[in-house]
Amino acid sequence: MPNTKSARRRVKKTDLQTSINRIRKSKYRSAVRQMNGYIISGKLKEAKNFLPKFHSQLMKVAKTGVVKKETASRKISRITQKINLKNK
Repeated sequence: MPNTKSARRRVKKTDLQTSINRIRKSKYRSAVRQMNGYIISGKLKEAKNFLPKFHSQLMKVAKTGVVKKETASRKISRITQKINLKNK
């Protein structure tokens, strides 16, 4: 248990930030799952329509530091590549 007043405040703040980060990571994972679902099921039109929103969601999470920007960029790149390959 925290002994000082400032330590108690830090515990509260850490708990709040942890829950926010958990929500952000969940949104990130959900977006990736949704896009993969579109690609696997062959719904390329939906995947193309969802791509800008997908890009936005991943970069929003990346800028907050929950996942690295390189990781988000790699995911976006690979998903876009999959869509373009399946489209041909």
